[in-house]
Amino acid sequence: NVYPAEVEAVLYRHESVAQCAVVGVPHEKWGEVGRAFVVPRPGASATEEALLEHCRGQLARYKVPKSVVFLDSLPMSAAGKILKRALLEREETG
Repeated sequence: NVYPAEVEAVLYRHESVAQCAVVGVPHEKWGEVGRAFVVPRPGASATEEALLEHCRGQLARYKVPKSVVFLDSLPMSAAGKILKRALLEREETG
């Protein structure tokens, strides 16, 4: 099992990440794979490959997200929690 909080903790240690969330998305071959949604810090120039390489250095291979999506903001609840369900719905509707 891959715990999103573990992957998110690694991503938060990268200097370019202001906010992030990791969710499982459907995949033909593996059933489900991790996708990271990242809000970069102002002025940061992180790339998908740089963040994935950062994860590869600190996580087992199967825990590394298969992709990174950069967003201006993450959907938040009134209590300030990231709404991962909204990210999944975003993926499902394209």
